[in-house]
Order: sequence, then structure tokens, then C-alpha cells
Amino acid sequence: MASLLLGPLLRYVGRSEATVWVETDRKCTVDVLGRTAETFEAFGHHFALVVLTGLEQGAVIEYRVELDGERVWPLAGSGHPPSTIHTREGEREARLVFGSCRVGAPEREPYTLSPTEHEQGFGVDALWAYARRLSGGSEPWPDGLLLIGDQVYADEVSPATVEFIRSRRDVSEPPGEEVADFEEYARLYREAWSDPDIRWLLSTVPSAMIFDDHDVIDDWNISWDWVADVRSQGWWNDRITGAFMSYWIYQHLGNLAPPELAEEPLYGLASAGADIGEPLQRFAEHADRESAASRWAYFRDFGRSRVLVVDSRAARVLADGRRDMVDDDEWEWIIEHSRGAFDHLVIVSSMPVFLSPGVHYLEAWSEAACAGEWGGPAARLGEKLRRALDLEHWPAFQRSFERMMQLLRDAADGSDGHDPPASITVVGGDVHNAYVAEVSLGRIEGRRSRVHQVVCSPFRNPLGPAERRVVAVTKTRAAAVVMGGLARLAGVPRPSARWRYRAGPTFDNSIGVIELDGRWAGVTIFRAEPGPDGRLQPLHTRVLVDGPRATAQERAEPASR
Repeated sequence: MASLLLGPLLRYVGRSEATVWVETDRKCTVDVLGRTAETFEAFGHHFALVVLTGLEQGAVIEYRVELDGERVWPLAGSGHPPSTIHTREGEREARLVFGSCRVGAPEREPYTLSPTEHEQGFGVDALWAYARRLSGGSEPWPDGLLLIGDQVYADEVSPATVEFIRSRRDVSEPPGEEVADFEEYARLYREAWSDPDIRWLLSTVPSAMIFDDHDVIDDWNISWDWVADVRSQGWWNDRITGAFMSYWIYQHLGNLAPPELAEEPLYGLASAGADIGEPLQRFAEHADRESAASRWAYFRDFGRSRVLVVDSRAARVLADGRRDMVDDDEWEWIIEHSRGAFDHLVIVSSMPVFLSPGVHYLEAWSEAACAGEWGGPAARLGEKLRRALDLEHWPAFQRSFERMMQLLRDAADGSDGHDPPASITVVGGDVHNAYVAEVSLGRIEGRRSRVHQVVCSPFRNPLGPAERRVVAVTKTRAAAVVMGGLARLAGVPRPSARWRYRAGPTFDNSIGVIELDGRWAGVTIFRAEPGPDGRLQPLHTRVLVDGPRATAQERAEPASR
């Protein structure tokens, strides 16, 4: 009899379609609501994505999972509510939960202690706390969960994964106790998503994901010099190939709506129950060497609001004297899908676009210095600083930063004859602090969207006291003046937009909620507090645009999307 190793993960949910992902211990037929899928194989591991069609719109549908006719989900005696699929009906409301950066340590002491209390402490997992609250009925039901980077830490693995690594190779050889290949990635994902509360949450709330550096390694694709250095390491090819293969299976496949799955080349083999190991490996090697070989960006619509997810890691262009956050073809796709008749546009990038002015100018200076603006010695020093201080966000890609500013202006002004969205919200993670910033794109005539950036990080991996003090210093006016002067001496122009903090930064393990209702939008960021029951305390609450909420008639008459 086949067993369920991981999942089910409810990934995409629309009006009448949904997808459910599973990992099993052997080849089998997976059945969800009478729709079946044969498992596909990759290097001895078995997976399936069950595509559900013809579902009732606007319904709450309880589901079970069967393997070869035997029920394996829900688990007997779990104590959780049934796993359900909440299909949409085009409604003009959405509740989106989001965050990033989650280490996979167990949810028990000493790991739940703070870093100041124990060297192995990471605090309480905010995603786990949210799952506890949702299963207990004390949270409104969300329409989507946005996991915006560092779903797993390949370079900071959990104790159980360390034991597995030690059981199969010599950790005195590189990469030591870090993940080395696809087999170890599979174990890492399984542990990250197997906590009973997390597993239940992922089984019943549709999730959208994008990777960031720690899904692979710290500083991934920070510069061409970094790429050249890491490719010279004998262990690197297995690591990066395993990263892309596992990302395609565990994260990317479920990001796609059913119509998009038909356009995914490897999905045809997977849906036929084939062994896709070798073609997936070839694809992964190509994806690492050529950013244009794959597109990881995607979108999801929630009524008249769009969530547009940008890949700000694997899409980078770093060779031949170029430096862009996103390659040209993918950027054109992003521009195209940022246009439309939206109530709200949410742009997700694991890398924040707007940082404190001091950090913005420091990152912009580092790019100019590394490009040789101050000569060879300064370029070498700049590269060392870039890696040591993680100077790799949008301001460190100045051409791409200004392209993003133009995209925001175009979207905020309306496009193709459409009125502009009521709000544009840039959602980010990565930086291990949480804040809300208001963005000004300059003077214009007529209507314009309200623009904010909301950053929520980490779910679970807080900064230490010294790192928090550094962040606080870089937010000061003095830091902005000094770093701004340094950047201008290196020929860096002033940014074409302005922004200011409206809340934060704070440094707790956190989770955010964006609410969209008609032409109204708001955000709340919660911190996880110690305790066994999943306690969350509001940190920041901000109205993003105070427009009219959906009327009773609009609620009764679904939007066209």
C-alpha cells in the first residue's frame, strides 16, 4: 500500500478549478474528489498534481485523498478541522496572508526560545501560530497564502536533516552540513512542511510561492564575480541542479493555474506518470546557466485584484557587463501582466524594492564602485562589501530599480484605457524586519493609484541585537546624508521616486495580512508571541487606500474575473 509522505498541499484555487499536490512513497494513483492523477517519478521520489475541474463556484468543498483506493487524508485523530477548498465566485474581496524566511527547526524548546535565551533559539514560528489560530476558528478565512522566499534554508538545515546528511556522506568535505543535492532537498522540504499544524494549513489554504537566496545559498546570484567563484567549486553543480529540480516540483508546479500547466513543457511528461528525472535535470542545468531559459514569474487574480509575482533571483542578468534584476523577455511579460482593469495590484518580490534611504544609497554606491567607477582597488573592496553586507536588493540594480519605477508609474496612471487601480502594493521579504512605506512617484495630472511597500520578514529567523542596531542606524537622516553623498560621488543619480516609513521597522517573527475590499485596502502585520497556542499580536495596521468597499449589490453580483 502506498503512503503519503508529504501533503496534501492545496495550491491553486479559482472559480471552478483547483490543484492538489502530494508526495508519496511509491508509484500509485492519487484520487481527490473523484479526479485522479498518476504519480510521476524523479530519482526515486514520487509526486502528483491532481487537477480538479468542474467544481461548484463559491462553495466550501471538503475533500479527502486516496492512494490506490485507500484513504490517507485526513489523518485519523489529527484534531484539525477538515481540509476544504473554498472556490471563488469573482468576488471583489480578498484576504491574503504573507511572509518569508522560515527556518525548519522543530516547534519545541530550545528552538522556540529567542536567540538571546538559547544559541539554538529561533523564537515561535509565526506561520505555525497563524495555523493554530486558523484551525481554532479565531481567524477569518484567507483566500491565499503568499510564501515570498526562503521557504527552506539549504544553508542552515534543521537537526533532523543534519542527521540525514551525516548518514549518507562525509560532512568534513564541502558543502559540509548544508544541502548537497536533490535527495537532500527532498528531505529538507519534507521536514519543513510536515509539522501537523503547518501541514493542515497548507492542505486547506491555497499557496503561491517564489524562491529567494537561502532556498539555494546565501548571496545567490549577487554578482557575476560571485557566480564565477561558486561555479569553480566541485560541489556546486549538484547543489544548484538539485535546487532547481526540487523548486520545480515542490514550489513552481503548484504556482500555475490549470491553463498554464498545459504550457509547461515538463508537465506533459509528469501528468502522464513518467519518470522525469533526466529531463528535469537537463532543464535545471539549463535554467542555472541561462536566465531566459525559464520564467518563474506568474500571476493570480482574486476577483478584480491581481497578484503579480516577480522572480528577483533566478531571472538576474549578470554576465557580459550587464547587470539586471530581471532579463528583458521576462520583464516584458511582467509589464504586460501589470496592465488591466484592476481594483488593486499587488506586486510580490522576495527582494524589497524600497529600503531605508541610507541602505538604498549604499547599495547603489556598491554597484557603481564594483563596476569600476572609482578604479580597480575600489571595485575589489566594493565586491567584498557587497557580499559581506548582502548589498543585493533592487537599489543594487539601478537600471532595474528605475524600470520598476516606470512600471509603477504606468500602472498608477492606468493603462489601455482602464482606470488605475485604487492601490498598488509592493510586497517583499528577505530583510528580517517588517515595515510599511508610502511611495510617491512624482507629480501628475488626474487620477493615480496609492502606492505602498509592505515588507514582512521573518516568519521564523529573527535578527540578533547587533544586527537590529545596524538597521536602526541606517534608517537615520544622518545615514541618508552620508550614503547619499557617497553615491553621488560615484555618479549615482537620485531615485526618481520618494518614500517614507509609515510603520516599523520591527524585528519580531511576523506574519502579514492584506485585505482588499472593493476599492479599499489595508494591511496588518502581526508578531508571534511565546506560548503553546499560537498567539499573534498586531504590530502595524495601516489603511493603504480608503476607497469605497464593495456594496451589497456588488457582493451579490460577482466581478467579471
